[in-house]
Amino acid sequence: MTEREKQEILNKTKDWFKSSVMANHIINSKKLVSPNQFQINPFLTVYLANFLTGNSSPESIAKALIYPRVLGTSITTSFGTQIQKFTTTVLKTYASLTPGIDIEFDDQIDGRHKYCQLKAGPNCINKDDVVTISDHFKAIKNLGRTNHLTIGLQDLVVGVIYGENSDLSDHYKKLTKDYNYPVFVGIDFWTRLTGDHGFYYDLIKAISEVVDEADFSSQLEQIIKELSESDKIQSLSINLINSSSQE
Repeated sequence: MTEREKQEILNKTKDWFKSSVMANHIINSKKLVSPNQFQINPFLTVYLANFLTGNSSPESIAKALIYPRVLGTSITTSFGTQIQKFTTTVLKTYASLTPGIDIEFDDQIDGRHKYCQLKAGPNCINKDDVVTISDHFKAIKNLGRTNHLTIGLQDLVVGVIYGENSDLSDHYKKLTKDYNYPVFVGIDFWTRLTGDHGFYYDLIKAISEVVDEADFSSQLEQIIKELSESDKIQSLSINLINSSSQE
């Protein structure tokens, strides 16, 4: 990979993170002004509100609902669903036309041509995904035989964008242990793709350069305020106050 090609990927990564991950995170966060966006467990929500702020005011209840969503499930889901866009925009040079494969590349470590499914993180596949991935890889091996191509098990791989081998879930490990398909994660994946051992950290740095634009604090406070003023949250808090005053 040339320096120009490297910089092109880094710049595209910045654009992708801003236009896909950050933009969708904001859209999903703005929806949380409505209590209908939550399945409210009155027992746990009240407990978590008190755990977080020491009281069960409407604002505390709203925070207990919103914080886990915007700092956890919302951004994690958004990141995962945007990986295909990452593949087609940032890594389009490596894009594959083979069904079930995201990218193809010549491994810069062993020199072999790789057929790769790209995954968002070390815990993002389940038991059924293992079978699906295996079926895709079997189909590619069969296609290779038909076209007189030698495709070994070591050429059918899963690339995990971040993490380390010790972070991989048992489902990933099953792919390697039971099916003999390699899983390249974090530094290993990016080194094999680009030939640059430091590229993984360059990607992290590139994204860190755009997060200065991610100050959503004032808007988040407004979302919390609007949610706390909803009838459902007000009712939950008032019932608790009345219950406590009758004891």
